[in-house]
Amino acid sequence: MMQHGPQGHQGPQRGTRGWWRGSKAELPEPSGKVEGKKERPGKDGIRKELVARVKAEIAAGTYDTPEKWDAALDNMLDRLMSD
Repeated sequence: MMQHGPQGHQGPQRGTRGWWRGSKAELPEPSGKVEGKKERPGKDGIRKELVARVKAEIAAGTYDTPEKWDAALDNMLDRLMSD
């Protein structure tokens, strides 16, 4: 995997495992934010829009999705296999 520094390189959007395997799984829905435009932390270091969005997703029961679990497990396996 190629990692890019803080220059803000915009790579392809990550698809789900099913999408990469060619199944009919779709790309994750866009969040509505403009790609590459990240909220900057305030003086206190907190990204208030992000915190509000995550709190709302947790309250609605939509924060943990199968796609997020797959991504987390893939990341964990990658880290375990690279050691």
